[in-house]
Amino acid sequence: MPEVFIDGKRYEYEGDHQLLQFILDQGLEVPFFCYHPSMSIPANCRQCMVKVGQPVKDRESGEYELDENGDRVIRWFPKLQTSCNIKVADGMVVHTQETDELVERAQKDTLEFILANHPLDCPICDQAGECPLQIQTYKYGPEGSRFEVKKVHKPKRVQLGPRVILDAERCINCTRCVRFTDEISETHQLTIVSRGDKNYPTTAPGTEFDDNYSLNTVDICPVGALTSADFRFKARVWEMNQTPSIDITNGKGTNIDLWTRDNLVLRITPRFNEDVNDHWMPDEGREAYRVFNENRVSKPAQNLDGEQVKSSWNNALLTLAEKIEEHDGKEVLFVGSPHASVEENYVLMSVANLLGAKNPVFTPHIEEGYGDGFLLTDDQAPNTNGCRALGLDELSAADLKKEITGAKMVVLLNDQLVDRNVVSAKDIETPFTTVFATNHSETSKVADLVIPITTAAEHAASYVNVDNRAQRTVAAKETKYTNRRLDIEMSEGRLDRYGTSFDNWVTEDNKVDCMPFWNFTSQLADRLGLDLSYDTGRDVMNEISEKVPAFKGVSYSEMDANSGIVLEETSDKTVKS
Repeated sequence: MPEVFIDGKRYEYEGDHQLLQFILDQGLEVPFFCYHPSMSIPANCRQCMVKVGQPVKDRESGEYELDENGDRVIRWFPKLQTSCNIKVADGMVVHTQETDELVERAQKDTLEFILANHPLDCPICDQAGECPLQIQTYKYGPEGSRFEVKKVHKPKRVQLGPRVILDAERCINCTRCVRFTDEISETHQLTIVSRGDKNYPTTAPGTEFDDNYSLNTVDICPVGALTSADFRFKARVWEMNQTPSIDITNGKGTNIDLWTRDNLVLRITPRFNEDVNDHWMPDEGREAYRVFNENRVSKPAQNLDGEQVKSSWNNALLTLAEKIEEHDGKEVLFVGSPHASVEENYVLMSVANLLGAKNPVFTPHIEEGYGDGFLLTDDQAPNTNGCRALGLDELSAADLKKEITGAKMVVLLNDQLVDRNVVSAKDIETPFTTVFATNHSETSKVADLVIPITTAAEHAASYVNVDNRAQRTVAAKETKYTNRRLDIEMSEGRLDRYGTSFDNWVTEDNKVDCMPFWNFTSQLADRLGLDLSYDTGRDVMNEISEKVPAFKGVSYSEMDANSGIVLEETSDKTVKS
């Protein structure tokens, strides 16, 4: 098997590998700025230089030549090589900054040149704390600057587009942003202008950077040259909790990280998943922080004399139970939702079955032509295939409208049917309508009873994307009834760990008065005398994996270990008429 020697240690390999990526894959480190594994390799930052050589072979015998100590004779390249664009070859010998003083000095000199005109903005820069330039300067850079001349000035606070702001003085011309628009989003909206130490990325005159994926350039910028207009100056990275999750704004199920502070989601960034979204996410998915933070339904509400008023949880529970008991099971229509999780829809099915009601129904949320063949899909809901796999009855919008207008009581699970014109407000006036909702909407406004439930940022639950891959969320925000110090799945930041309830970064009003759907339903079942009780989403999924064929073998641990599980096709996806 081919072999390569890095800093005196032997590694075997198969296939073709770029040296830098191979080194990183072994858990070793070589500093770099311009390289990105999903884009072309310009080798223009020169930061990843290493010393490379090949063993000398005798042409006649084919044996390696040995020195007086019995070691292979190495013919070194005359100059240091950029490891990002050189391929690993059999027998190659590599010295990094860990074992070679020349490499160490070269990397330090390169950093000194990069920093020559770089402003000392770290105290006010959004990138501080997660900035590759800042980190590598501490690790590999010079202890001080020998440049005492005035730094070059470039445009600052330039609004490139609605979501991205440029500070050209910080740019080190890695060209990652330009390559992204050329190779990934293919909008070609950015280019490098000017020459020498005065160049920087920008748009063509009279155009704006309105790429649907523009904020990915902020993620991959190795300095603070590109920043998010929404997140700018909101928080430091070390103040926030980072929680893995998935995007719930469309059917792709892009893997993301939720960044929270003081129980608010302040930003959303992509999380690598080779099978789903690679390193990227659409801009609209980042705006889901508004769904998690704003316009939330907090505490139950009941419609009295044409006006919704706040109610208690106990009153909401008793009211719903009494209304269900007043009707025969066949008179109650349970409406599931592709916007709700697998667990929530399953619990709704369980209640409907125990009450002798018809199987819950749902209608997809499709906008034809919306998808772009990349990470935006026509399907605007995160769990359409989850509803299908569970066995909910799929109806067209017109048929769902008929079912609702013909029912005496409707229980609707977190789907804004009025807002997306499936039904009108008048259609749900006649039946007693209970809506389990996360956010206020035109649908919740006309409901007789509104019960607040958790969002994907506040519960652990699973969703099945357009490719039939089941993935799950992790709770990132607390509610009035949860505590991240008691939930082993929730991450703790520095402020959480060392703060108290009296500190100015703890705002109790940021905790929404809501609960997971399965918790409220368990209380409702107890009131109705039904055999149904769940504490967590994990409990629900464990039951689903035992009872629903499509989810056989699916568990939270398996989803975590495999970055999601592709379900077998087990149900007909044809819309029922």
